[in-house]
Amino acid sequence: MTESISKRLPQPHSKNSEMRTNLAREAVAELSDELLLLISDVFSLFLKTKNFHWHVTGPHFREYHLMLDEQADQIFAMTDVIAERARKMGASTVHSISDISRHQRLKDNNDEGLAPLRMFEELLSDNQQLTVFLRQLHEVCERHNDVATASLIEIWVDETERRAWFLSETLVDLRQPRTA
Repeated sequence: MTESISKRLPQPHSKNSEMRTNLAREAVAELSDELLLLISDVFSLFLKTKNFHWHVTGPHFREYHLMLDEQADQIFAMTDVIAERARKMGASTVHSISDISRHQRLKDNNDEGLAPLRMFEELLSDNQQLTVFLRQLHEVCERHNDVATASLIEIWVDETERRAWFLSETLVDLRQPRTA
């Protein structure tokens, strides 16, 4: 994948474009590939969270609905920053839903009538997996001394861990036996 991205990167000092960063060309290629995977996962998680927000049911509907809406907004806010970071480096980013689906690692969920327990379990797992992906990308950033992307990732790790915490606490409530 790195080779295909690096072929699309502008040549330094070419007539058509200038280098937008002092990162090495190989660093930009590797970081661009990783950012493409990340934005695809983040878009996928956004859509899943919004889907569950729209379809959640139960006695705590309002609480769940509002929490998922807040989480979806936070996830969506990441997408623009990720895409702009790639563009600042002179790379491309996703162009369409089909482009996202080719690169996403998190799985979609099109099940109808999913219980809130299952929704929150899946979102918890996805947020935990996203944290793993973010930490892996942070290592790539450190290897290439990309402090700008690394600093963004540190914030996103904290936000993702917070979402996982809220989902985990919600699951504790959902798993407790109901008393009459």
